Amino acid sequence: MRGRVFRGSQVIAGGLLTRSELRSRAWRPLFKDVYADADIAVTHRLRCSAAARWLLPAGVVIAGRSAAALYGAGSVDAADPLDVLVPAGQRFGPVTGLAVHTAALSGDDVRLWDGIPVTTPERTCWDLAQWLPVEEAVAVTDALVRRGLVHPGSLAARARADVGARGWKRTLRVAGLTDGGAESPQESRLRVRIVLAGLPPPVTQFVVERDGRFIARVDLAWPALRVAVEYDGLWHHDPEQFHRDRQRLNRLLGEGWVVLHLTATRFRTDFAGFLTELRRALAVRAR
Repeated sequence: MRGRVFRGSQVIAGGLLTRSELRSRAWRPLFKDVYADADIAVTHRLRCSAAARWLLPAGVVIAGRSAAALYGAGSVDAADPLDVLVPAGQRFGPVTGLAVHTAALSGDDVRLWDGIPVTTPERTCWDLAQWLPVEEAVAVTDALVRRGLVHPGSLAARARADVGARGWKRTLRVAGLTDGGAESPQESRLRVRIVLAGLPPPVTQFVVERDGRFIARVDLAWPALRVAVEYDGLWHHDPEQFHRDRQRLNRLLGEGWVVLHLTATRFRTDFAGFLTELRRALAVRAR
């Protein structure tokens, strides 16, 4: 059983392990009656694969954040519940370790990804729009767009084609807020909050040039007004990086740009104050 994932009841019935041996530290439970060699690194993908092989009945598929993570868009902690989708009319769950959702599901909305039955990227976005707050849904959808797996236009077209279906308005809203240019989930969340606050949509990852010469690239920009927003996540105590950042800021200021910085801490604790500053900067430049 070394290096394997297996069903506990089967190895006991086959005489490979006793119940007492199965409870030892040599084996790690993944789900009820599903175990792995404790030396195997337990990842989100491993748990998806184990669930698909040993737990999910025919027709039930990996979906939502779990599907997006399998596509390389976003991440799910190995210990978090897996999102699974059960077709309407089929009964399954509840199951510890799974977040079970039920909805109408077409065969066209399912594919095999590395041998795992999973919702297609477009259907994944539809479900995310129903199951997550709008900024979280957009953050994951942005990542799928950035990887070229879905297009906001096709997602919006699907929502319009399914007018009256449960969730079509939420999907259309997420499609309208999706950009794909953000380089991190926090940048996506920031852009969405700015737009939902009633401010004009910014351009993501805008390149500032003069006479064809590269000056800098900024996270969010209103180019006509020369206003930019930079999201500052974790601060790395790197003197060389600090030096480069200050050079870059000076170049932007020299080109007449107003650059507002938002730290991760302020994003959590004083976003309203930051919005006031951004509104003021945009208003002054619009005069």
